[in-house]
Amino acid sequence: MNLSHLFQRSVQQYPDRPALALGTDASLSYLQLNQRVRALAYWLRHTLGLQAGDRVTLVMKNCPEYFELMLASWHAGLCVVPVNSKLHPNEIDYMLRDSGSRVCLSHGALFQSLQPVASGIDGLHLIDVVSASYRKALHSPPLEIACDDDRELAWLFYTSGTTGRPKGVSLSHANLVSAAMHFYSDVQSVASDDVLVHVAPMSHGGGIYSIPYFIKGALQVVPKSGGLDEQELFSLFNHYSKVSLFVSPTIVQRLVHHAQQHPVSWPGLRVMLVGGAPFYVEDIKIAVQCFGPRIVQMYGQGESPMTISALPADQLAQAVTNEDTEMLASVGFVQTAIQVTIVDADNQPVKAGTPGDLIVRGPTVMSGYWNNPEATRQTVVDGALRTGDIGLLDERGLLHLKDRSKDVIISGGTNIYPREVEEVLLTHESVEEVSVVGVSDPEWGEAVVAFVVCRAGTVATETELDALCIQAIARFKRPKRYIFIQELPKNGTGKVLKRELKKSIEAG
Repeated sequence: MNLSHLFQRSVQQYPDRPALALGTDASLSYLQLNQRVRALAYWLRHTLGLQAGDRVTLVMKNCPEYFELMLASWHAGLCVVPVNSKLHPNEIDYMLRDSGSRVCLSHGALFQSLQPVASGIDGLHLIDVVSASYRKALHSPPLEIACDDDRELAWLFYTSGTTGRPKGVSLSHANLVSAAMHFYSDVQSVASDDVLVHVAPMSHGGGIYSIPYFIKGALQVVPKSGGLDEQELFSLFNHYSKVSLFVSPTIVQRLVHHAQQHPVSWPGLRVMLVGGAPFYVEDIKIAVQCFGPRIVQMYGQGESPMTISALPADQLAQAVTNEDTEMLASVGFVQTAIQVTIVDADNQPVKAGTPGDLIVRGPTVMSGYWNNPEATRQTVVDGALRTGDIGLLDERGLLHLKDRSKDVIISGGTNIYPREVEEVLLTHESVEEVSVVGVSDPEWGEAVVAFVVCRAGTVATETELDALCIQAIARFKRPKRYIFIQELPKNGTGKVLKRELKKSIEAG
């Protein structure tokens, strides 16, 4: 089933139900939102001249326009390219070119920063969603649904491995609909009186989590801050009822801290959907003790969005009560129509309790990486996703993640790719070698640390290295700490032993 047809089904079933709101302002009904979606779809296809299958890039902080443009793009038979608004314009330039996007929609300072990028890409329309032209587009004629095939691409999400070169994860309408069905079966039910508040970026899990909610005629709320503001969020918990929100463990920690430090209440909170980074046992216990049975633990990847394993709120809370550390240390049970296999180095299944490479099969697995057949060949083998994670299934069927075979750093729920940072630091004339690792951090989950070897007789300062990073990559990717050493530890083949670097930090 195509996502556009499912939205139209909701419009028919829940025409007068609230669909989209900015903070506590008056909401648009499903009927009113549909009028905007159809008009924008016409504008994309007929005024801007896009063809079926063309890509539309969204570079925005959370805002109501993000949601209506997702729906309008799908209605028009187009593919959404969601981009992290914190990325450097140079990084966004690559994604625009690689995806072949015809349109890029942005706003405010982000729009201004992208103008030099857009001017260098032939045929790209860069449009400000607060401009007069966008307001005019809302008065376009309505467009009928332009796509019926659920195999068509709906979501082209750029992720990366340790090489740091972004890869476009190709997800179809069928992939995303299946993810929504798994949400109902393995995470929680959704009804038309439910509310989803978008504090996490809609360019990531937040956007995909909107799907099971609009299918059921629920309300989507975008905070006026466009992200996480603790005081604002707790106010929304008091204004709305049955509120759910997708959050990283870092956000959970911030909310726990706020609840402990301020006289606040959360009568409208239904559940926090936690994913995107490791959620440690002690942090889970503290969160459940603070908020009660309102915490869900989930594991997925961009290549199988939302959908590999889950531990619903009631089971997680019971595990805390029972002091079931093994369950709390897991990422839950494998979801309904997903098959997880743990294999050894010879690609043979291992016994329960034995760690190995984690392989996933199921209807949510991507078709491959956009314009990257070699990466696709390595990652999707006979329809199975090689996750790059090391895991085990225990006797109870709980999935445990033991390590990541890749060196991706997850800080605050966002992936940071070591080589990308290393490449920038190596442009300093005094830097001979560098190795970037992630180390445990109580606030962010992991923090970026750079081990730097300078050329003989030269010096590089932290200020100089920070300045290089600011010029080339997003600020959140900068190392939190620089450690200057004489040489990097290496094995016999010259490979840097990053594990030894991490141990040196842990040892003090």
